[in-house]
Amino acid sequence: MLRLRFRVLRSLPSMLCRSISSGPGSSPAGGQAPDMAEVRNRLREIVGVSTNWSDHRQAMKDRTSLSSLLAKCQEDLPPRRMKDSYIEIHLPLGSQHGLREKYLNVHNSVRFGRILEDLDSLGVLICYSHTKDPSLQRSPLSIVTALVDKIDMRKNIIYPDCDIKFTGHVSWVGKTSMEAKMHMLQYHDGAYSPVLDATFVMVARDPENKRAAFVNPLIPEGPEEEALFKQGEVNKTRRSEIKTASLLKMAPTAEERKIVHSMFLNTLDSTTVSFRSRVLPPNSVWMEDAKLKGLEICHPQERNIFNRIFGGFLMRKAYELGWANACTYGGSRPHLVAVDDIMFQKPVEIGSLLFLSSQVCYTKTNHIQVRVHTEVFDSQSGKHNTTNIFHFTFCSEKEVPQIVPKSYGESMLYLDGKRHFDITFNETPAV
Repeated sequence: MLRLRFRVLRSLPSMLCRSISSGPGSSPAGGQAPDMAEVRNRLREIVGVSTNWSDHRQAMKDRTSLSSLLAKCQEDLPPRRMKDSYIEIHLPLGSQHGLREKYLNVHNSVRFGRILEDLDSLGVLICYSHTKDPSLQRSPLSIVTALVDKIDMRKNIIYPDCDIKFTGHVSWVGKTSMEAKMHMLQYHDGAYSPVLDATFVMVARDPENKRAAFVNPLIPEGPEEEALFKQGEVNKTRRSEIKTASLLKMAPTAEERKIVHSMFLNTLDSTTVSFRSRVLPPNSVWMEDAKLKGLEICHPQERNIFNRIFGGFLMRKAYELGWANACTYGGSRPHLVAVDDIMFQKPVEIGSLLFLSSQVCYTKTNHIQVRVHTEVFDSQSGKHNTTNIFHFTFCSEKEVPQIVPKSYGESMLYLDGKRHFDITFNETPAV
């Protein structure tokens, strides 16, 4: 499937590389391509907002007048092709030393949290390119990230002093949602090589971000694009099946119950006849001892174009906390293997207190599955509301201890982590 996706990208002529604006950003090949600063400037132009905080708030109020421009049904909108939304973005780490500092980490590699921010911005712009109406100066749509379906790493090393290229396009469309496929490549040893493949799901809302809005239908051209579109349908069905079989709704399968009971028996104290006396097996860690927490005060600086906290910022903070937990747990530098099923359940408002909690929930040999839960605190009601759930799969440099649940709730976290791990490595999860 990965080969198929890259064949589709190669089949898109270079003339379809959409120029966002004329500005600096030369590629090794000598051509010019927009960079991430231009991506975010273009998004502000499309929505019609300012970089100034006070002007931004007024601009968001003015967007309510755009509601009359929304389509009454999807049939009223002209269909689009995949090449209509194709975008290529250049990240000149090799030539811009100031930019390199922003992305550099202590291991002389690239901060992956910054890459998550860039993917989020690019995915939104791709979807705006798909829905673009040339007759309108501002788009009436509010396009936001609903889900990060999957990010698969193709290599562990990302060089901090070599140029990076992002490419992507809309690959599937529903009534009000779109799937954007993106690829990241890095220029090294005279050629671009793949680093990661990402699939994001975006949803279109009205100008006030209160209800769903229709988007242009997508017409695939040729067998390769039809295969991509069909895969989008498969992804949608898979997400629905996983949601239906969630351990928050359904009991574990018979095989999963055996796993939990076997782990429970393995922790009983053989010297007593008691279900309450538990002993930690050798080379193991209780799940309750594998947590790491953090807090963020959500300042206006981290706002997105819709005056909420930028989803890429949330992903970066969750990833860095999850990475730190995996590093602490494994005792060595972990490498990211995959990101999957990041749910954006509720927007985070500016001024919120954002609580982040990471949990090692599953381990196998040298792999660590980390779940990060984020919630905001409402000072008026005194309640905590879940905003996001993140799932990260890391690979440690050495074999790690086995994580062991103690309570029933921790056992469900263990099984949920195992399901995500199995999907990442194309094993059949017991659902």
